[in-house]
Amino acid sequence: QLQFVESGGALVQPGGSLRLSCGGSREILSYYMIGWFRQAPGKEREEVSCINNSDGTIFYADSVKGRFTISKDLAKNTANLQMDNLKPEDTAVYYCGAPSGYFCRPDIVDRWGEGTQVTVSS
Repeated sequence: QLQFVESGGALVQPGGSLRLSCGGSREILSYYMIGWFRQAPGKEREEVSCINNSDGTIFYADSVKGRFTISKDLAKNTANLQMDNLKPEDTAVYYCGAPSGYFCRPDIVDRWGEGTQVTVSS
């Protein structure tokens, strides 16, 4: 059984926006940290943004600061990623994950969903 199910990916033009959503059977507040990661073709999976449920701290990768916003919708039990001013280099499969430690790092995420494809192209 997948831990998370991601949705919202699409083909979008540069400068456009997308909103990704991830949910699962377990309450998202039960995780110490939840976040978004991405993997572009030929590259390693990297962190995009995480939110610490314990103290509310939010991490953004430098490459997305000022353009992406992570949030939680407790009513829907989802973690969301609003992506604005998208660039071709944002093209990747985006995954939701819950790091098992104190850092927003993909190597400490135990299970992955199938991800959702985001393609930024004109």
